Amino acid sequence: MGVVAVGGALGATARYGASLLWVTPPSAFPWTILLVNAVGCAIIGVFLVLITEMWTAHRLMRPFFGTGVLGGFTTFSAYAVDFTRLVQDGRIAIAFGYLLGTLVVAMTAVWAAMAATRRVLGVYGGGPGRRAAR
Repeated sequence: MGVVAVGGALGATARYGASLLWVTPPSAFPWTILLVNAVGCAIIGVFLVLITEMWTAHRLMRPFFGTGVLGGFTTFSAYAVDFTRLVQDGRIAIAFGYLLGTLVVAMTAVWAAMAATRRVLGVYGGGPGRRAAR
């Protein structure tokens, strides 16, 4: 449990840092949260290939980095609040574009990152240490 808490603190701090670097005014489109969620999903794609197809990670690595760091970095709650705020502001089309667009961007980021990582490392998904035949 401690590794998840430490990882979560690191991830949340990184997200907060992103919000300071790329300030989104309350009335603007929530680009920062969209970007943070997309980046976090891409990182988890790389991470999953590394720990499931390249090597066997320490048993605490996935809870620390996957659940903690990336769970703290990405944010479903801010995504939901941003969607609700857009609806309440009467920006219905933008709200639903954000709702659907975030899902598409996030899932595409995971898939693309996993595919790119496999390609770069020459793995095909057969388990730790399995490399594609050349």
